[in-house]
Amino acid sequence: MAAPLGAQADFIGASIGGGMWNASPSGTIQKTNNPGESELDIDKDLYWGSNNNVYAFATLEHPVPILPNVRLMYTRISQDGEGPANFTFDGISYTGNVKNDFTIATTDLLFYYEILDNVVSVDLGLNIRNLSVDYTITETGSSTTSSDSSSQTIPMLYGMVGASPIPDLLISGELSYIAYSGSTISDFTAKVSYTTSFFVGVEAGYRKQQYTFDDVNDTNADLSFDGVFAGAYVKF
Repeated sequence: MAAPLGAQADFIGASIGGGMWNASPSGTIQKTNNPGESELDIDKDLYWGSNNNVYAFATLEHPVPILPNVRLMYTRISQDGEGPANFTFDGISYTGNVKNDFTIATTDLLFYYEILDNVVSVDLGLNIRNLSVDYTITETGSSTTSSDSSSQTIPMLYGMVGASPIPDLLISGELSYIAYSGSTISDFTAKVSYTTSFFVGVEAGYRKQQYTFDDVNDTNADLSFDGVFAGAYVKF
């Protein structure tokens, strides 16, 4: 019994980790359910700036060919700003000092197959993404406010290409992508990761999320978040 169990353990791998992503935002957002709605520039109108955001993940890889490997990943983007305003959003006119809070949280459940796993690595699969958006816009000193919450589950294609010039070092690029009815969502990562002999690994790289919505939930949006990230993980 000991021999088969030992052999199986060599092929089953799991990792848990997380880190920080410094994301710089850009783009516009507009409500479409009222005529004359302003297209808000998130820099000039909402006063967003670069911000540190958290991410966490867990991965399970196994030797059963017919079953996909699994990764669960969570990323939370938080943005806020405050300043003078002169715009209309969600049917409400804002002309005074305005503060806002936006949160975009993504929970990704990835199912993927290792097409190649040697010096060159290739993974292909499906990313089931839950996208949650929450926001509040408030004119300070008054009761004028607008807030909303929405959540959608979206299937996305997933792929990864990597290279290992030396053992335990991986240079890779990953992409999750979907396009439908004039809207697109993409999530691109380029990173370098290294696993030490003590089962602890480190990773660093660049990530960009892009959201283009064409009248989705009465909203047009062209939002981009990009910047460098760094994290650590434990690999069993």
